[in-house]
Amino acid sequence: MGTLSGKRALVTAAGAGIGRAIAERFLAEGASVFACDTDADALESLPDEIGRIICDVADEAAVEALFSASDAALGGLDILVACAGTAGPVGAVEETDAEAWRQCLEVSLMGSYLTARAAVPRLRLAGGGSITTFSSVSGLFGYPHRTAYCAAKWGVIGFTKALAAEVGTDGIRVNAICPGVVEGERMDRVIAAEAKARGVPESVVREGYVQGNSLRSWIRAEDVADMAVFLSSDAAARITGQAMTVDGQTETR
Repeated sequence: MGTLSGKRALVTAAGAGIGRAIAERFLAEGASVFACDTDADALESLPDEIGRIICDVADEAAVEALFSASDAALGGLDILVACAGTAGPVGAVEETDAEAWRQCLEVSLMGSYLTARAAVPRLRLAGGGSITTFSSVSGLFGYPHRTAYCAAKWGVIGFTKALAAEVGTDGIRVNAICPGVVEGERMDRVIAAEAKARGVPESVVREGYVQGNSLRSWIRAEDVADMAVFLSSDAAARITGQAMTVDGQTETR
């Protein structure tokens, strides 16, 4: 039996990257999994055992449709992993587009709120459960040229801690995962944008990220999935309201 055997889990942004690694790992650990993403092609490439629907988590009506579909597929809910987020604009604050800044907060912060709001009554019906939100080391440290992303991810931690205090007596645990620099296309795009904003080669930015943690290494999506499994499992039964880093110990800068 897997660590999550018999659990019913909903994972957002599960078409690629961290979300996909979590959805596939949950399936391997025995959970029944329902997934959403905005990318239809990415969703279609998920394992057949994973239910799926297209959803923009910043859209209230779309989130209602997501949970209705999840209810039909899973028959209830024990775990929510609110993984959806966006890198947001990269550049000096005075040159940042206001709509891009707003969208970053909408997806990461509003999306966490909307999905958690829908999940809480379902988790109460199940007798308790787990919500895992996604912040970042950028929710712990300030980084130049990433004001929207840092603001959104700091907000996610505040939301997580407040919600944990609110629903703990219902047996619902709420924790945030704060990944460091995770390998993949998303970070490749961030590095390219940051290199352009700073006027330096991409190799300089990439090396700076690696030098910014104690292990001098990038993080894999699978490393983050390991933490998500732990936080969603009975092994973390007394852990709530925490911001858990998977970052190789990022140093302040």
